[in-house]
Amino acid sequence: MPSVRDLRGRIRAIKNTQKITKAMQVVAATKLRRAQSAVQGTRPYAEKMVEVLQTTAALATEYRHPFLEQREGKRAVMILVTADRGLAGAVNTNTIRAAARYLNQHHPDQPRWVTLGRKGRDFLVRYRRDVIADSSGLPDRPPLHNILPAVTVALQEYLEGRADTVVLAYARWISTLRQEATVRTLIPVEIPERQEEITGPAADYIYEPDPEAVLDALLPRYVETQVYQAVLENQASFYSAQMIAMQNATNAAGDFIKSLTLTMNKVRQASITTELMEIVSGAEALRGSSR
Repeated sequence: MPSVRDLRGRIRAIKNTQKITKAMQVVAATKLRRAQSAVQGTRPYAEKMVEVLQTTAALATEYRHPFLEQREGKRAVMILVTADRGLAGAVNTNTIRAAARYLNQHHPDQPRWVTLGRKGRDFLVRYRRDVIADSSGLPDRPPLHNILPAVTVALQEYLEGRADTVVLAYARWISTLRQEATVRTLIPVEIPERQEEITGPAADYIYEPDPEAVLDALLPRYVETQVYQAVLENQASFYSAQMIAMQNATNAAGDFIKSLTLTMNKVRQASITTELMEIVSGAEALRGSSR
């Protein structure tokens, strides 16, 4: 059984660890609020882009952009969005597993990877996957130009015929307690069907020079916006998972400290009892010898 001194040292070390996890929990909660604000702030722009894309595609019925072509091959480029750091539960691992499972089922012909985040890149490099582009070390609210180089590589692979589809994988933020690993097809673009307006007049857009030219310029921006939105969603998911993980670690450290304190008190009580027994035994021995 460890001594009281050893138990005090362990309690002191766990208390220091508890202070660190508590501080990380507070930092993650602060960054989570910023990430939530960023996600909610970009959603109206993404929704408006979808609306413009729907109306433009409805007018340019005879035009077929390369991003709208359905190809028969199985070659794919996966854009994998993860965080740069860990200590956030299984949020990064779940995204990587979901992406690998999807490719094994639908695109087994030597897929290539574009990574946004150090965790995904390190995992793929460790297992010798074909990583053709990477953007890591992104700030909490990255500007679009930090993401564009890697996304451009994926789009170029598709346009030059070296890939038949581009897939996006990320952790979708649903709530503070729930993050969902999401994998969806990015290219060919599937334009959502436009829902009819129930009330109010419908907007009539005038295109210059023509709807085909607008669609030609809009589709790459639409793809880039979807990836940027995925990066923001993934960061909100990461900070949510990290806040919960650090809260659980803090609570577990508190329970461990209570358990060690109880053990230390038992050891101290046992040592005191042993010392008292030795004193009583010594006194009895002296009394017997004096007789």
